[in-house]
Amino acid sequence: MGLLTIGAFAKASRLSPKALRLYDELGLLTPARVDPVTGYRRYAPEQLDRARLVAWLRRLGMPLARIRRVCALDAGAAAREIRAFWAEVEADTAARRDLATFLIDHLSWKDPAMTETTSPLGIRYAALSDAGLVRASNQDTAYAGTRLLAVADGYGSGGGPASAAAVDALKRLETDGIPAGNLLNVLEDAVEQAQRAVRGVTEPGAGEAGPGTGSDAAGTTLTAMLWTGSRLALVHIGDSRVYLLRDGELFQITHDHTMVQSMVDEGRLSAEEAASHPQRSLLLRALGQGAPDLRLHDARRGDRYLLCSDGLSAVVPSEEIRRVLAATGEPEPAVRELVDLANASGGPDNVSCVVADVMEAQG
Repeated sequence: MGLLTIGAFAKASRLSPKALRLYDELGLLTPARVDPVTGYRRYAPEQLDRARLVAWLRRLGMPLARIRRVCALDAGAAAREIRAFWAEVEADTAARRDLATFLIDHLSWKDPAMTETTSPLGIRYAALSDAGLVRASNQDTAYAGTRLLAVADGYGSGGGPASAAAVDALKRLETDGIPAGNLLNVLEDAVEQAQRAVRGVTEPGAGEAGPGTGSDAAGTTLTAMLWTGSRLALVHIGDSRVYLLRDGELFQITHDHTMVQSMVDEGRLSAEEAASHPQRSLLLRALGQGAPDLRLHDARRGDRYLLCSDGLSAVVPSEEIRRVLAATGEPEPAVRELVDLANASGGPDNVSCVVADVMEAQG
């Protein structure tokens, strides 16, 4: 078969002539021959496989610069690159879905505290952080106040200062007023301040390569809840967790941003296999490395929230966590017993717990 005209090649490859001209200019799909007089482009039939691959990758939404890289690889390496790209797309889609859910809830919600029939709610709380039995220092930070509940789990050589800086940056939320309808902006500003604070205390270049890339990278996870009077607004990134005990049942309301959790989501690992996987602590997202999840939670009187680092959740079964939360009356003894349980299980990591109870506001 001889060379194909641009029209015939476009039809066979399902790429428009306009797209073919652009890909020629970019060096992505160069014609086999260009007539020196007319400038007409002609393509060899063996170029169809590459053209169809380009078309498929464009349908995936892959940027042209990345398509160029994929097309230069052998089949195995190209498949790995496409898999990595799609994982990034799914993570970005999940983050945008979370933001959309947050916005819908935020904009459609009416504060029940504005109605005469609803009793105002408040929270009582306690926080405790412990180094555990193996680690030489504690890189966790836990905080509980009248508005802010937070746990940050630092990693790397500057992990301790990083987690402390992140939580300290959020503490202004304790005193700053939150104008009606401005909660999203308040949270976004607070997270940006926390990111800047972490960059300010980590070593030059620390954490730039992303979470989980080596022992020298420094950074922190961040899981925090802001009490708005009758709702809790959640900001979460990393592998610390929030649990809700409601009517005796325990619910995990955060999603771990770890490599192992992504493998569970994809069906490549079971939850049981993930619990003992050697890379179960490898983070995909941390503060400043990816978008945080945002949630709004309607509070009910009698709800109990637990924020904890993975020093608890990785070693204490969820049923034991539920038992303690359900059986312990006050937040203070609850956090002490949870930390004791983690240490009784070997205490391999720093462990931090914040417990907050939703109750009728005190006169």
